[in-house]
Parts: sequence; C-alpha cells; structure tokens
Amino acid sequence: MRGDSNIATRVAGTPREDVAISQVTAAEIEFGLRDLPASKRRRTLEAQWSAIGPELIRLPWSDEVSRRFGERKARLEKAGRRMSDFDLAIGVHALAHGLTLVTADRAFERLRVTRENWLA
Repeated sequence: MRGDSNIATRVAGTPREDVAISQVTAAEIEFGLRDLPASKRRRTLEAQWSAIGPELIRLPWSDEVSRRFGERKARLEKAGRRMSDFDLAIGVHALAHGLTLVTADRAFERLRVTRENWLA
C-alpha cells in the first residue's frame, strides 16, 4: 500500500475472487497507517485502504496455516535464517491456500512461495 497506481490497476483488473489477504496483512496495514505522521500521504493511503480493504477476501487462519507456520519457523531458525513472525504468517497463508503472494519483498523467497512483484 504505497499508493502506486500500477498496483491499483492490477487489482482492478483481477477478478475479485482472485484477490485475498490474510488478517495478518490487514493488521500490518492498519499499523503502517497509524505509524505514519499526520500528512496528506497518510490521509490518501487511509482513504485508499478504506475503499479497498472491505472489498478484499480475508483468508482464514486454519490448522493448516498453523502447522505450516510451525514447520517453516522451526526450519528457518535451525538454518539461521529467521523471518519476522508476521511475514512468516503472511507467507504460510499463501502456501496453505496454494496462492501467489504479491510482494516486492525478496525475503519471502526463503519460504519457496510463488511470488509476484507488481512494482517491477
């Protein structure tokens, strides 16, 4: 949610049922908005989130997501390749649901999740 018009265009051109986020993603967006100083940029991003957020499907946190979270976290820590719990939770949601994760963050590559960068 950086206000990139290309992302808005991609989302608008994708069938609604093919776009979903985890509650973890929603929480990170809510935090990011509140962490910004009061500004025109913050107001713009809040307005965008208010418009698009309620329209997005929320992926449930299931037992399968929990199992994959535990497996991946243990594997990453043993390999000395830690990842934030929130990022890990977002990635395993995509894995558990067999979805493509749309992110520019290359850290998700360590999860071997299918990833697309819509900012590129």
